[in-house]
Amino acid sequence: MHNDNLIERKTYPEGASIFREGDPGATAYIIQEGVVGIHKSIDGKEKILATVSKGAIFGEMALIDKKPRTASARALEPTTVIVVSEAMFNEKIKKADPFIRGLLGILVDTVRNQNS
Repeated sequence: MHNDNLIERKTYPEGASIFREGDPGATAYIIQEGVVGIHKSIDGKEKILATVSKGAIFGEMALIDKKPRTASARALEPTTVIVVSEAMFNEKIKKADPFIRGLLGILVDTVRNQNS
């Protein structure tokens, strides 16, 4: 039986930082309500990489490869997220086909190399 009380939710006001580029990444987030901007500092200027909204997941790369955050995330409006812990993620990944786990690692490497 699924216990909804085990799901951690966080709410961020507009403009609040969810995480910063370079932070260690031990969680991913699923947007329940609101909009999040993913941005990176390039040559001292902030560049928006993506805008994600309800139902989207972000911050997942750090869970896959255990490397620091490659970008920052900020709430662009009042936002509620479901926190996906490393333990929860690992539990899901353990059930995945080994091919899929390997493919995820390759995809994350590719994205990180494109972002750097």
